[in-house]
Amino acid sequence: MATVTGGRLGAEAAAAEYLGRVRPATARSSFWRKLRRDQAMLLLAAPGVLYLLVFVYVPQLGNIIAFQNYVPYLGFASAFVGLDNFRSLFADTTFWSSVRNTVVISGLQLILYFPAPIMLALLLNSLISLPVKRVIQSIVYLPHFISWVIIVALFQQVLGGAGILDHFMRAIGQQPINLLASPPLFKWMMTVELIWKETGWGTIIYLAALLSIDVTLYEAAAVDGAGPWRRLWHVTLPGIVGITILLLILRLGAILTVGFEQILLQQNAVGEDAGEVLDTFVYFHGIAAGQWAPAAAAGLIKGIVGLAIVLGANKVSHVFGQQGVLS
Repeated sequence: MATVTGGRLGAEAAAAEYLGRVRPATARSSFWRKLRRDQAMLLLAAPGVLYLLVFVYVPQLGNIIAFQNYVPYLGFASAFVGLDNFRSLFADTTFWSSVRNTVVISGLQLILYFPAPIMLALLLNSLISLPVKRVIQSIVYLPHFISWVIIVALFQQVLGGAGILDHFMRAIGQQPINLLASPPLFKWMMTVELIWKETGWGTIIYLAALLSIDVTLYEAAAVDGAGPWRRLWHVTLPGIVGITILLLILRLGAILTVGFEQILLQQNAVGEDAGEVLDTFVYFHGIAAGQWAPAAAAGLIKGIVGLAIVLGANKVSHVFGQQGVLS
C-alpha cells in the first residue's frame, strides 16, 4: 500500500514538473497564435493607440513644470518651487472667477444640453418612415461639422447688435437688444449655441443603443396593454440607461472644460468678469503672458478634479447597479 501511494505521489510530482515546463511554452505559443489571429484588428487600432501615446500620455510628463519656476530655455532643469505656483493661483481672484464661470456654464450644459440628444434620439426613433428619418438625421448632424467661427457669425447675424432681432425690435418701435453682448445672458447663450450645434451629433450613440433593444419586449408590452408612454417608460428608457450613465460620468469628468474656441470668440463682447472661463484663463494669464508654470498648475488641477469626479460618479453608478466606466 505504501509502495502504491509513493508511486502515485511520484507520478503526480513528475506530471507537475512536466506541466511546469510545458505551460510557459504553451502560453508563449498561445500568445503568438492570438497575435497572428488578431493582427488585422491590432493594425486598425494602432493609429489610435499611437495618437493617445504621443498626444495624451507622453505630454502628461510636462506637468512637472507646475512645481517649478519654469524658464523655457532651462526646460525641466528649472528651479523646483514645490507648491508655490498653486498658492499664487489660489490667491488670484481672477482664477476663482474663471472657475465659477466654468462651473456655471458646465452646469447649464449638463441640465439643458445633456438631455437634448436623448430626447431627439427618442423622437427620431419613433419615426416610422425610414427615408424621412434619414433626411432628418442628415440635417441635424450637419451643424456639428461647421466650425465655431461660422456658428458664432450666424448667431451674430441673428441675435447680435446688428442682427435680425435688433432690426425687428427697431421696426416695431421697441428698444433694441443684443443678446450676445449681455453679461447676464452670456452663459445661457453659450448653452443655446452648443445645443444647436451638437445635439444632432450626440444622438448617434443613443440611436445605436435604441436599435439594440429587443423588439419582442415592445411586442410583449403591447400585448399586456401598455400604451406608447408606458412602453417608453418601462422598455425604452431602461434599455438606454446604461449608456446614458456612462456618458454622464464622462461628461462630469469634463465639468471644468467648456468650449474654448466658442467662448474665446465672444468673450470681448461681455468682458472678463462674465466671460472668463478656466480655459481662457490658462491661455491669457498663462500661455500668452508667459506664465507657463501657473498655467500648468491650473491644468493639473483640472485633471485631478475631473479624475476625482469620474471615480466618485463611477462608484455611485455601482451602488445603483450600473456598470459605469470602470467595473
